[in-house]
Amino acid sequence: MSAFFNGLENILFLDIETASLESEFSLLPDRLKSEWLKKEIHIKPKEEEIEAGSLFFQRAGIYAEFGKVICIGVGYFHFMEESGKLEFRTKSFCAENEYDTLEGFVQLLEKKSWILCAHNGKEFDFPYLSRRILVNRLPLPEPLQISGKKPWELRHLDTLELWKFGDYKHYTRLELLAAIFDIPTSKESIDGSQVNEAYYLQGNLQGIREYCLRDVWVTAQVYLAFQGLPPDMEVQVINKDAETSG
Repeated sequence: MSAFFNGLENILFLDIETASLESEFSLLPDRLKSEWLKKEIHIKPKEEEIEAGSLFFQRAGIYAEFGKVICIGVGYFHFMEESGKLEFRTKSFCAENEYDTLEGFVQLLEKKSWILCAHNGKEFDFPYLSRRILVNRLPLPEPLQISGKKPWELRHLDTLELWKFGDYKHYTRLELLAAIFDIPTSKESIDGSQVNEAYYLQGNLQGIREYCLRDVWVTAQVYLAFQGLPPDMEVQVINKDAETSG
């Protein structure tokens, strides 16, 4: 069992929360306004007349070109040899500006040869982070560099992909996996659809941080379930943010 935990310690579970670049479409630079209007044509509901720019607040955050990373939650397992107990240590990067949020995350990735794991990470989290890191003129850390690498050389795990078992048309929400494996929900106060409002209208960055870290822990528990480990296995969750702030 300890050999399995040694391999588990190399996996960095993560989740990101994103928001639109600005609180209002009118605040965008003119060039980005023009590009968003072109994008909006393809994402607006069919046969529906909408005011130009009206979808920006609700939809821009999911596109790296028109959104930004406001929080990155990470977590990793650590096996305590002395006690034989398993810890899950979490930390968030959630600064006042995107550059500082991303810089802290980049520095973490440079400390170890991590295997990155996220739910739908290959379609969303990993490419979104890569794009925003480059937009902020930061060096792309090695775990996110995919150019020239063969698929088996990438250190990326995706719990959505693992659950598909080759069924590429099948999409399963993290919340559904949590439900079927009887893992407590992460949607206690807000969910992903409410992040933009919580960020811009409520200024609830702490609530976003907590929600993000709960998603990280749920993802880690789903991964453990995929390994056939018992649901009652004791894991102590330690929030490194609390230690830093204390």
